[in-house]
Amino acid sequence: MDRTPRIAPEPDETGFVPVETVAGRLDAGVLIVCDHASNALPPGYGALGLPAAALERHIAWDIGAAALTRALAKRLEAPAVLSTFSRLLIDPNRGADDPTLVMRYSDGAVVPGNARADAAEIALRRERYWAPYRETITATVEAMLATGEPPAVVAVHSFTPVWRGAQRRWKVGVLWDLDDRLPGPLLRALAAEPDLHVDGIGDNEPYDGGLAGDTIDAVATARGLANALIEVRQDLIADDAGAEAWADRLARLLAPIVADPAARAPKDWGSRARPGR
Repeated sequence: MDRTPRIAPEPDETGFVPVETVAGRLDAGVLIVCDHASNALPPGYGALGLPAAALERHIAWDIGAAALTRALAKRLEAPAVLSTFSRLLIDPNRGADDPTLVMRYSDGAVVPGNARADAAEIALRRERYWAPYRETITATVEAMLATGEPPAVVAVHSFTPVWRGAQRRWKVGVLWDLDDRLPGPLLRALAAEPDLHVDGIGDNEPYDGGLAGDTIDAVATARGLANALIEVRQDLIADDAGAEAWADRLARLLAPIVADPAARAPKDWGSRARPGR
């Protein structure tokens, strides 16, 4: 069976490689991506002027998302692409011209190393880190399309249990735009889980899935590929046992959905993020 090519972006001048790839079947019918997999920073950036402890917070990465992505990809025999750099350096889930691409302030923390980042520095980070990540996802999608089995694209994220002092009730959220081929069945399947109920599942919560220029929009929506962004609450996947348990659950629920070729056939559904598209 065809496996994903070991796409290996060039390391930067310090040897830092901005992408991790997990091999899987090119005809698996699903590609898993993880935009905020890591809290690492390339040599030369230190901690961006932040205390080291700040890099352990959700502002630097999606806690538990990388472990969940790798475990889910293994269960589905699917390829996966993960970032290897902190979202504080540059956010791979934002469009190239998004004003939040390089955050100067995040959830109460001023980021000194970003406050001084001018247009040239942002362009450098975009070229060295953001672009190779996006290009690797695109190359993997194209390789999968070439098998005649269009992939659904599933992005794995995690969200903090408390945001600005408010407790978040959801255990898992499914974010989507206008294409409901994957989100609809997945939301129904989650609702049938014995330990989940209406208050435990977010439909376009805790965020809205229609975001112009994000990874799903640029890679999946633009090609008419079925897609969903799955958010799991961080305390549920912060350790390996939690990540493995959620990988078991999501693989069991996703497998029959992505097995249907009709549900993955490219189709332009339009976008709430780009109403004139």
